[in-house]
Amino acid sequence: MHGRSTLLALSFFFVLAALGPRASAQNAPDIFVTPIPNAPFSATVLLEWSGVQPNGSPANFKSLREIGRDNRGRIHNESRTRVPASSTEEPQIERIHLYDPQTRISTMIVPENKTFWTTTVNRPPATVPPAFRFASADGESVPQSEFTKQEDLGTQEIDSVQAHGVRYSQTIPAESPTDEKDVVVTDEYWYSSDLRINLRIVHSDLRTGAVSATVTNIKRAEPDPAFFEVPEGYSTPRSATQKASQ
Repeated sequence: MHGRSTLLALSFFFVLAALGPRASAQNAPDIFVTPIPNAPFSATVLLEWSGVQPNGSPANFKSLREIGRDNRGRIHNESRTRVPASSTEEPQIERIHLYDPQTRISTMIVPENKTFWTTTVNRPPATVPPAFRFASADGESVPQSEFTKQEDLGTQEIDSVQAHGVRYSQTIPAESPTDEKDVVVTDEYWYSSDLRINLRIVHSDLRTGAVSATVTNIKRAEPDPAFFEVPEGYSTPRSATQKASQ
């Protein structure tokens, strides 16, 4: 089930936070940009981590990503480095991902060495984010049990766009009589049916801290076409272009 796998995967992100402020942010919760036509936009995703490192000191980091989609449904996404929350340094771009749903060509760009490679995806493109069934008002409910709970959080505006929220909670029983209490792990998804993306994802674990991804600075205009193209001067390694086996 997606909810359970998300909880396990996101718990691992806090281990990465202890690696240092320059660690990659590509393992943060992902705002999946659906490749649908006639719904152009561009925005910035703010990523924030808060937790405690093994030595007991606070571990607060941030990063950002530029995302976008044009009228054809082409998408742009990025991964950037992570920096301390108090830093004024701009996170550096590590990779840029482009995808064209009409050709099913996925392109990965590495600015550091000015290279790119392409993959042709065989399966049809997804048109809803992976957590859609949780955050959509019409979505599928998470099976209830004594250890799981789903809450409808209603609607709110995120950067002037209405979103519907759902919180999924999992209670992990105390492992031994010496443990003080059970651990509650939660995930929130705030979904915009207008933009067809999650506008905010929040993961919280009392043992490790919290991590969130929030879409900000949303612009509903058609982005610059260059946003979806490989920059001039970039080359493709001879062995990089391939046919995906997916």
